[in-house]
Amino acid sequence: MNRHQQIGLLLAAFFLAYLLPLGFHGLWIPDETRYAQISQEMLHSGDWAAPHFMGLRYFEKPAAGYWLIAVAQAVFGENLFGVRFVSALCTGLTAALVYLLAGTLWNQPRKRFISALLFMSFMFIAGQAGYANLDPQFNFWVSLSLTAFWLAVHRVGTQRLLYWVLLGVACALGFMTKGFLALALPVIVALPYMIWQRRLRELLRFGPIAIIVAALVSLPWVLTVHLREPDFWRFFFWHEHVRRFAGSNAQHDQAWWFYLPLLVAACMPWTLLLPATFKQAWQQRRLRENAFLLMWLLIPLAFLSLSNGKLPTYILPCLVPLALLMGNALADRLQAGQVKALRWNAGFNTVFAAAALATLVYMQVHKSVYAQQPQQLALALIVLLGWGLANALQGIRPLRFWALPALGAWFSIALLPMALPNSVVFSKTPDPFIVRHQDELGATTHLLSNDLGLAAALSWRLKRNDVVFYDTRNELEYGLGYPQPTPREVDWHQVKGWMAEARRQGSVGVVMRGDGKDEQYELSLLPSDAKQYREGNLLILIFDRTRP
Repeated sequence: MNRHQQIGLLLAAFFLAYLLPLGFHGLWIPDETRYAQISQEMLHSGDWAAPHFMGLRYFEKPAAGYWLIAVAQAVFGENLFGVRFVSALCTGLTAALVYLLAGTLWNQPRKRFISALLFMSFMFIAGQAGYANLDPQFNFWVSLSLTAFWLAVHRVGTQRLLYWVLLGVACALGFMTKGFLALALPVIVALPYMIWQRRLRELLRFGPIAIIVAALVSLPWVLTVHLREPDFWRFFFWHEHVRRFAGSNAQHDQAWWFYLPLLVAACMPWTLLLPATFKQAWQQRRLRENAFLLMWLLIPLAFLSLSNGKLPTYILPCLVPLALLMGNALADRLQAGQVKALRWNAGFNTVFAAAALATLVYMQVHKSVYAQQPQQLALALIVLLGWGLANALQGIRPLRFWALPALGAWFSIALLPMALPNSVVFSKTPDPFIVRHQDELGATTHLLSNDLGLAAALSWRLKRNDVVFYDTRNELEYGLGYPQPTPREVDWHQVKGWMAEARRQGSVGVVMRGDGKDEQYELSLLPSDAKQYREGNLLILIFDRTRP
């Protein structure tokens, strides 16, 4: 394929696999409902400096990531597509960086296309592209930073200066999206690379340009949020960085090796190309492009592994260099007609699909996972059969059908959310349930919820930030510590009095999760005269106003 055909195929994959499925399933809790509501509140309130979550201060992340989601909601509407668009766009832009960087590193059109295709079809990457959070944005800014660095140190004259400026802009926007990690990752890659290249003096000469630009870009917001919320930087630095990295009670505490199996799984459906990829990368480690990519992959991986707090999405910046190294290895093997690694990869994925299909059939027969859900069951079977067929064809004709696992991955990611059983859908995506009763809930005077994910979905759909939290705090503990003009939380001892007073003022809408003992006890404390709607373990109660 020529360059235009390559770009056309990648764009078609972006539109069909990334953009088209965005609006076909409800928001996942807790992340998607949280980011949808915070950015919506920013859009409605006009406060673009300090993030607020359902009317409460929420300083766990900076503001820039919410800006983009808010703008997307303003442009496309406050809907599923608008909330998720930025994640898809940033993933597509990161794929474009992979395409650009592969061409710069090797100047071979086939490696450029293969690297971008692999990156876009990593299941973890494709899944995050349709998921509203800040990590795809962060991955783009970090990737842009390191791409700009590579171009800056291999250009001369005005171009070199412009790339150093671009590096500073990308670092600033990454910092305003996710925090200080956006500044640390480029440094821990660039510094050892320049030392290895014996060009430290050049880094010390031009690096300050990027630092000054980053400071100038981020300083207006940094000062604004400090003036409006003087406690922002104390909380954000100590709670979200120092405590999460080194604290004994760090959130999401995991073992040091947490990211190693995750790295392997994140590469599906290309997992069994990893041995050939690392073998070739190690053999070519003295080549500057391979050395740079290995540093980009391994140093951030080691740095993130040292942190006590770990989340799967933190690994996203490591998948860019991995896709480039894998694209380089795969292109060389295709050129030489070496198909052993492809056959092993195809065999593994085909066996995986067959095992998953057999497990699904067994569970359906014995436990009826899809009870009276023929459409979801059919879609699940189609997903597994499509995955198996695509990979089987790769194994049969690896040189001709080497790219088919990408089609299987995109097909699976697009259909899988619609193929999940109701037990998962009802529990994890309450948004459609709320939509079906949106008019009744919107007409109520007061809102109550015992789950933050549900509360966020309710707040976003109704465009109201006055939900009262029933025996739940979690990540809102900091915001609830500030004095509130009206009560924002009630516990078991207070709820009866609160309900009585709220019903004297108007009707009350309650959205609850009610499958555990505590939740059942919470439900028992509420009046029994409500109009009820149930879906799985979710419950909507509508209480009419009581007469004085």
